[in-house]
Amino acid sequence: MTTVSATPASASAAPAQSTDPLSSLSSNFGDFLNLLLTQLQNQDPTSPMDANSFTSELVEFSSVEQQINTNTSLGQLIQLTQAADVTQSSAILGKQVTVQSTQIPLQNGTGTLDFTAPSAEPVSITVQDANGNILQQANVNAAQGANTWNWNGTNSNGQMLPDGAYTVTVTGGPVGTSPTAVPFTVVGTATGVTTQNDTVNLQLGALSVPFSSVTSVAN
Repeated sequence: MTTVSATPASASAAPAQSTDPLSSLSSNFGDFLNLLLTQLQNQDPTSPMDANSFTSELVEFSSVEQQINTNTSLGQLIQLTQAADVTQSSAILGKQVTVQSTQIPLQNGTGTLDFTAPSAEPVSITVQDANGNILQQANVNAAQGANTWNWNGTNSNGQMLPDGAYTVTVTGGPVGTSPTAVPFTVVGTATGVTTQNDTVNLQLGALSVPFSSVTSVAN
């Protein structure tokens, strides 16, 4: 089942009480004007107060007010942009997507990753659970360049694992040398789009990644 949602990160928490900065500024500005009028009414006629300082403070109040209005407008623009991103991103639901992630999505008992080997060499692919336990380890004789590894969703004992997101590492290197990390991407079917912490995320089953991690979408 595909889902498209835009849920703020704070939706599950109780709303915190906050003060409107513009209202606070208006209150402070009112206090300032009352203080100014009182000082003007009680100033020494033989030594009048310097008007430059009052002018400077009035300019500062105006500047702060403009900054608050600008921040409010930017916040509204970000919300509108996120809503548009979610709507546009929903168009790829159900399609096969390639993303950069340290986890491989197991969907319907199948997982796929692509990796690039610098030369023809043996490559080790390790799948782990959330606790770091090794579930499956495959040794592949990789060709130089692009390679694809398909996982049938079983562990080293041949038992079928439930669909989910599993940590995966790919290492390689010539025989007799220390293994080095091999760059890879994972492939899955887009099942949902969400927003969290001002970031639009794409869901591939149990795997959730920022949209910036998407490298390609199959037609």
